[in-house]
Amino acid sequence: MGLPDVVSRVEWERARRELLGVEKAFTKERDALNTRRRELPMVLVDKGYSFDGPAGSVGLLELFEGRDQLVVYHFMFQPEWDAGCPNCTGFVDDIGSTRLLNAANTTFALVSRAPYEKLTAYQAARGWEYPWYSSYGSDFNYDYHVTLDETVVPFEYNYRTKPEWDARPNNEHTQTQQPFDLHGLSCFLRVEEQVYHTYSTYGRGPDAMTFTVTALDLTALGRQEPWEKPADRAVPSHQDHCHRAGGAAVV
Repeated sequence: MGLPDVVSRVEWERARRELLGVEKAFTKERDALNTRRRELPMVLVDKGYSFDGPAGSVGLLELFEGRDQLVVYHFMFQPEWDAGCPNCTGFVDDIGSTRLLNAANTTFALVSRAPYEKLTAYQAARGWEYPWYSSYGSDFNYDYHVTLDETVVPFEYNYRTKPEWDARPNNEHTQTQQPFDLHGLSCFLRVEEQVYHTYSTYGRGPDAMTFTVTALDLTALGRQEPWEKPADRAVPSHQDHCHRAGGAAVV
């Protein structure tokens, strides 16, 4: 597939106006989707979870840091690894300041299974200041289906069972020998001393949170991933270059 057609400014503006109508419709659909997300029921978190962090062992309530909402990124970092997942690393590198998120009474935190000492060493090497907790020894990762181990909980990732994944293409990420970790994002709400689970998303669900992916989606070359259409679009001198900004197209 070659580059976009070269046309006159008049032809370009005509095509752009047509696309604008589609974009406006999508914006309204996104608003409606966000409304449905806010209208989801919630589940009381009645199991006690323990996390290791800078203040020692704490519960889920302490991760809120006194705020009303908590967004947890399930960062892939298995206990036996010496470094975090490269794709998760890229995701966190792209976050930037959470000052405005905190001003909206919401805390962002990372949670991984690796021991806290490994997390702090990796955090220091990356220059991150986001709170990061170890869930090692707790059921947290298993209950939120980002550590897959059928000896602990039934297999489920992105709301699909093992047979459902086995029947799908692009399922290599669910074929690894168990136990293994995958990524995801979960949201919680605090009402006084009670914590409620309101939302979780996996696969490409967290895509929209990243600046790089969102910016590349506006460009002619896109994310430069093999699954994108039009296929194989690249400037001729950069055919072999791939940003790997978004990872595999897992839905």
